[in-house]
Amino acid sequence: MKNGIRIEEVAWQDPEAAALRAQQRAEIAVRYGTPDSEPGTPPSATDIAVFVVARADDGTAVGCGGLRDLGSGIGELKRMYVAPAHRGAGAAPHILNALEEWAREQGWTRLRLETGLAQPDAVRFYTRSGYRRIPNFGSYEGLPTSLCYERDLSCAPAEAP
Repeated sequence: MKNGIRIEEVAWQDPEAAALRAQQRAEIAVRYGTPDSEPGTPPSATDIAVFVVARADDGTAVGCGGLRDLGSGIGELKRMYVAPAHRGAGAAPHILNALEEWAREQGWTRLRLETGLAQPDAVRFYTRSGYRRIPNFGSYEGLPTSLCYERDLSCAPAEAP
């Protein structure tokens, strides 16, 4: 545990993980003005390789994130989220670092992600964390509101707070 944040690997179906994902989807729906703004294939238990929950000192689940295996040593970050009341406390970097370390242990060499124009906070976070803008990939190709990023995992990890 660092800075009061503990990262725990959980099953996709874990009730607290599901509740955090529901909060994330509700926030995204408000930002984009639609309940279904998922431009790609929604993640599921069948295609998420690992899912983690960040917990505060008192055990409260405050954030989450997962990885989808895209093949050829590439993974995709999915459902990265920290509850608004817990933002700025260091959960997001800890989630990201845990997922990057898990990916490295699997022999993955790169992580990709998709975010959108209505998420400037996410863009800032990923850019600060060493992700660079790439052409939209997969089902995000040709979508003007999607922004895609990638990180080479052979680079040193971003420093957690």
